[in-house]
Amino acid sequence: MKIAGFLLLVAGWLLVLTAIALLHAGGAQTSFVLAGMGVEVLALVLVFREHRLSRGGGHQ
Repeated sequence: MKIAGFLLLVAGWLLVLTAIALLHAGGAQTSFVLAGMGVEVLALVLVFREHRLSRGGGHQ
């Protein structure tokens, strides 16, 4: 899961940069940038959750 989180971090950045480069300013660009930021948040949650579980700090 930690590797998936790091790959999602890269994917989120690529989504944001691609939206800024290819789309005109407006609704579509804003939507793709927000989607990329959402992917970034999801990736950070996965990475931090896996890190916490691997150190024995979390109980499930």
